[in-house]
Amino acid sequence: MRDITKAQITIGLLAYFATIWDLVLNQSYPDGFYFIGMIVLQLVLLLILSYVIIALLEWVRVFDLKINAVLTLFVLVTLRLLTILPIS
Repeated sequence: MRDITKAQITIGLLAYFATIWDLVLNQSYPDGFYFIGMIVLQLVLLLILSYVIIALLEWVRVFDLKINAVLTLFVLVTLRLLTILPIS
């Protein structure tokens, strides 16, 4: 497996586990299927976003793969936290 693929999968899973706790702790969903669907949907979306962001950063080639992976993790967790927090 290529290093970029390993980084994309690893960063996607790290972002998923870093942000899944809001769904687990805030179980105000109508039924179990909806809750499981939200968990699976979040996993798929974070894996796709990590794949796209790291691929774009590698295409531009400004930083090496390690810095691109850290930047991607930061962006994914920040985007997810911004969707969780209420705007007042």
